[in-house]
Amino acid sequence: MTAADALDDGSRAVLEHLGRLRSADAPTHGGHVLSYVYDSGLAELDALAREAGAAVQPINALDPTTFPSVAALERGVVGFARDMLRGGDDVVGTVTTGGTESCLLVVKTARDLWRAAGGDGVPTIVAPATVHAAFHKAAQYFGLDLDLVPVSADGSVDAGAVVDRLDARTAIVVVSAPCYPFATLDPIEEIASAAAVHGIACHVDACIGGWVLPWWGDDVPPWDFRVAGVTSISADAHKYGYAPKGASVLLHRGPDRLASQFFTTTDWPGYPVVNATMLGSRSAAPLAAAWAITQRLGADGFADLAARCRRASETLVDTVRAIDGLRVVGSPTGPLVAVATDDAVPAARRVDPHHWADEARSLGWVLQPQPGHVQSDGPRLAATTHLTVTPVTADVLPELIAALVAAADAVRGVPAATATDALGTLSSDLLSAGSLDAATADALLGALGLGGASPLPDGIAPVMALIEAVPSSLAERLLIALLTRLSRP
Repeated sequence: MTAADALDDGSRAVLEHLGRLRSADAPTHGGHVLSYVYDSGLAELDALAREAGAAVQPINALDPTTFPSVAALERGVVGFARDMLRGGDDVVGTVTTGGTESCLLVVKTARDLWRAAGGDGVPTIVAPATVHAAFHKAAQYFGLDLDLVPVSADGSVDAGAVVDRLDARTAIVVVSAPCYPFATLDPIEEIASAAAVHGIACHVDACIGGWVLPWWGDDVPPWDFRVAGVTSISADAHKYGYAPKGASVLLHRGPDRLASQFFTTTDWPGYPVVNATMLGSRSAAPLAAAWAITQRLGADGFADLAARCRRASETLVDTVRAIDGLRVVGSPTGPLVAVATDDAVPAARRVDPHHWADEARSLGWVLQPQPGHVQSDGPRLAATTHLTVTPVTADVLPELIAALVAAADAVRGVPAATATDALGTLSSDLLSAGSLDAATADALLGALGLGGASPLPDGIAPVMALIEAVPSSLAERLLIALLTRLSRP
């Protein structure tokens, strides 16, 4: 008897209800969503991951001594990742629940080692301004200062500018392979080498690139454990490892660094607590799925999928560069593309990337708008729209290209959205408020046309304009209010 055969009518009704809820979601297969989802295009991988996860569904990954399969699965995934990232026998690690947890853990580890080495005062994280927001979270959670080095308009950072920030307070320097916003590969060799001279940990955030760049091509500069100064790397198996959420790998050079990642205590009346990750009890399903996929694909399978991603990415870069009014930001490394307005052409021919994304969505394609960003001491970074390319993108290129061209034609010459009119209705006290309570935030959303029973607007361009126009503290509080409204009972 199958699992489906064991369902009674009440259970089937529940699943039918779930199906109706899921019908409102963006499609996770078929290549129409170019962010958040990583579709290999191989139906057998989805089936394999589903069955592997179901096989370990009752298991608590908290205790591999009770469930030794957990340790075996983790050894398999960590070993595969170590080989993939060119690590030697001294490279060890763990499987976490996602990139954010990997980033939090590596910062916590660096902070603790810095303190143990006699560090005094508040430690810092030094990183280019394009470093993932997870490191902002880590700095906030663990009490570090985040020292962001400005990047050029194309997202690149000067290695010397990063090295100049390294001092006795630096607990860790973080570089990206590549960065998410612009797909820029940071100058990892130069920065890691300087960090080693200073005795500072150097982490490579390869959460998005770790499972695809190893097979991208020989034109990618060394960025992994071949670089002597690299002390740790994070790489998400639930991105280009094609595992279900959430599975990431965090690797350290040396078992002592890994030991500092752990939380353990015997100072209570219960069982000895030994946690490699932030969580205690956790599902083994993503781990099992990641293990099964690495076993099934092997290096050759991942290489084939990476080649499909590269061909599709290069085609999309060429497509965007041929669209009047748009430009590709920088020189992307990996299967990511950031698209901005081409300010070199007259205003009547320019295409705003956020209007472009909204129009593409109306045609059935989900792109990811990114607001413009003002750096503390550097050029303003343009508003962009981000595209994440997956192997299945290659299968839908003709339809996708037609939609991107049609969307650009539809909004060419339309000025970028502005929050000026909406903000004009608000008091200066609100705009400068250091904090807002929930009621005031809800009222402010309503005044901006974002409240009500259906708080999401038809287009995202006005929301991006609002984020750019108001102080970041206010924008962040309004986004919290907006998101909590969506799940409010």
